[in-house]
Amino acid sequence: MDWVSRIAEERIREAIERGELSNLPGEGKPLEIEDLSHVPEDLRPAYIMLRNAGVVPEEVQLAKEAVTLADLLRMCRTDEERADIRRKWNEKRLRFRLLMEQRGWYGTAAWEQYGDRIASRLGGDKA
Repeated sequence: MDWVSRIAEERIREAIERGELSNLPGEGKPLEIEDLSHVPEDLRPAYIMLRNAGVVPEEVQLAKEAVTLADLLRMCRTDEERADIRRKWNEKRLRFRLLMEQRGWYGTAAWEQYGDRIASRLGGDKA
């Protein structure tokens, strides 16, 4: 055990003795272990911090915005509104597709399996 682990264990033991770790939410329940096998080990701390801060990958944000714009597009009352929202929607979908291409998703087995579902959620064709 290295010196950092020893110090950490000592601090935890002291906190237990002082009762600082009693009556915490979830006490006595099993821990929910999150599967982070899809995240490289050296990136897991950063991934967890970003996720907990509410930061999402750009493609996820673009997909959310595209879905919102597709919903707005269905509710448009004028051709002018429709044209403006359709332009924004197309921009989001194009940027999403470019990101997917850059990340090497297009043409993969995963894209073949899920591409139609993703496109339908975005309100368009698989492309």
